[in-house]
Amino acid sequence: IVGLKIGASQIAASRVVNNGAPAAKLVQLARVPLEPGVVVGGEVRDVAALATALNSFFTDNKLPRRGIRLGIGTNRIGVRTVDIEGVDDERQLGNVVRFRAHEALSIPLDQAVLDYHVVSETVDESGAVSRRVLLAAAYKEPIDHYVEACRAAGLELSGIDVEAFALLRAVAPRNGDTEDAPTVASVVVSIGHDRSTLAISDGTACDFMRVLDWGGSKLDAAIARELGLTPSEAAELKLGLDLRDDAPNEDDPRAARARAAVERELQTLARELIASLQFYQGQPGSLAISQVFVTGGTTMLPGLAEELERLTRVPFRIANPLAGVQVSNGLAERDDLASLAAAIGLGVEG
Repeated sequence: IVGLKIGASQIAASRVVNNGAPAAKLVQLARVPLEPGVVVGGEVRDVAALATALNSFFTDNKLPRRGIRLGIGTNRIGVRTVDIEGVDDERQLGNVVRFRAHEALSIPLDQAVLDYHVVSETVDESGAVSRRVLLAAAYKEPIDHYVEACRAAGLELSGIDVEAFALLRAVAPRNGDTEDAPTVASVVVSIGHDRSTLAISDGTACDFMRVLDWGGSKLDAAIARELGLTPSEAAELKLGLDLRDDAPNEDDPRAARARAAVERELQTLARELIASLQFYQGQPGSLAISQVFVTGGTTMLPGLAEELERLTRVPFRIANPLAGVQVSNGLAERDDLASLAAAIGLGVEG
């Protein structure tokens, strides 16, 4: 499978061999910058430009053009788990799922792409079947734009996946290997360029996801405002910052003001995360949260996890994007793995 993640600032891909071994084997990684404005907020704004960029990307990296699983991550995706009881016929199950989706999700079904997966199935003493079903729905038009760009680039999609699901496959510990019920949730936050994805799982299925309108570019903008710099100058200055308490004094006299601007801006992300975690924990059947795994290119900023932990009072850990795969060809030595977590997860069979 070729896992394809198209973000606001980059195109990233993984090539993964899923052959039934204890772990999938990651055999190739690639990424390239994407011109600003082509994709904004997880949606395609310029189909032709994206098609051109995809064609060049796949040609330059000699990536297969078949068996591609594309990741989608916008705040116009809905994910829910529902329990359906007493339905034996598969066709009838599909009808019930669509009806429950209409109740549970805010997307009008005539404008939506809907899919579902039966997570678990139990039969009681009377023979009645109860299924736990994971629903995912998204607006059709934004997905059509991605499909159109891929077709124009000569790419054959084998599937479209929710980015949150891919992140959980890539970095979250799984509880499905034991018969004991999980006691804590697996929580992953991926900080992208212009948005961040929060995914929460019970170890077998995604129970909750939210796409936050906050990305690492907010830090560049905060530094630029504070110091009167261009975005590119601010991004360059950010590379030299260190948020850790014991960080050495920076040589650049602007660094202290830049660090203060970053710390203020991170409060916005922390508030969004706290509100989302509290909303999740208000849901029936929610699990305790013991820690949050964080990934994305912004995690290259030293002290980021510690600062988010201080602001949210929840332990944050830098995620390992290679946790769910076997690795060869020196790929583990790359210094940009955090930017590739979603692409890696998209290449792994669920």
